[in-house]
Amino acid sequence: MTPEEAEALAVAALSYLATDPERLGTFLGETGLDPESIRSAAGGSGFLPAVLDYLLGREDILLAFAEEQSIDPASVASARRALPGARHIET
Repeated sequence: MTPEEAEALAVAALSYLATDPERLGTFLGETGLDPESIRSAAGGSGFLPAVLDYLLGREDILLAFAEEQSIDPASVASARRALPGARHIET
């Protein structure tokens, strides 16, 4: 997966989180962001990788996102590996 494809998947994941107030609230709570700061945080180089890290740490959300996108959940791990700061991620 290219970095551009990985970024596109991370943007889709963020959109998925944002479509449900409960999912978005949990994401914001766990990241320490608030609705006003998410826009500025989104411009940071670590934001999209953090979105994917969040999904990889929440299997229920990961599986629901993968189902909605009609992708293999392992694609999220592949995307994460394609972005900066990736540790070894099991698929």
